[in-house]
Amino acid sequence: HIINDTLRCDVILTHPPYLIALSALHMSSVIHNNDNAMKWFSELTISIEKITQVSQQIIQLYELWRGFEEKKRNSGYPVPNAPSRMSHSGSFSRVQMFYSQRNEVTLETPN
Repeated sequence: HIINDTLRCDVILTHPPYLIALSALHMSSVIHNNDNAMKWFSELTISIEKITQVSQQIIQLYELWRGFEEKKRNSGYPVPNAPSRMSHSGSFSRVQMFYSQRNEVTLETPN
């Protein structure tokens, strides 16, 4: 779903497709604790900083969506039980924690 979600933000306008794909792969490897993939990333000639910049923009999109969902729940109006795009909120938290622990990215919440 990560790749599909990038179509809903401006990351596709600001970064080349291969960088978006690598960011999605990196985020997925963090979610699934795939050590082989992490080793593979260390062998790439592409800077991990570029990958984490794209990942940060994707994470900001998920933060924005989470804020909308919270506002809907707190509005007092009945909200249908539609499936959430961030159905793996635990996975999202793991990705956030990964980037913040390694100080590779400063995770900023959108205003």
